[in-house]
Amino acid sequence: MTILANSLVIFFITVGVLFIVVTAIGLVRLPDLYTRAHAASKSATLGVMCVLIGVFFHFWLIEDHFNPRILLGILFLFITGPVGGHIMTRSSYIAGVKPWKGTVRDELGPEIDRMKKEQGVK
Repeated sequence: MTILANSLVIFFITVGVLFIVVTAIGLVRLPDLYTRAHAASKSATLGVMCVLIGVFFHFWLIEDHFNPRILLGILFLFITGPVGGHIMTRSSYIAGVKPWKGTVRDELGPEIDRMKKEQGVK
């Protein structure tokens, strides 16, 4: 049982670290704020969640201590991470940060223009 528990813990922590490494590479290599924010919010959230799941299994299966606070932390991170990234990139777009010149499609621009026309704002 201990070998299986240790394998489960090692698996989740390794997967989490790999997601975090992908996040770091994305932050360095991607061209603009929007793609970097996507990498940071999505893969970093998955990485930290996997590490926390590994920690939860370690304490539960090996230390025999069930800790629901870790599960609440995972749930909180799962909800707030992507939402925070979305809000930051949307506010950056509204503030005028230009996307990368190789961006293929801009779906938010026409929507914001339509909202400004409805509100009578230039």
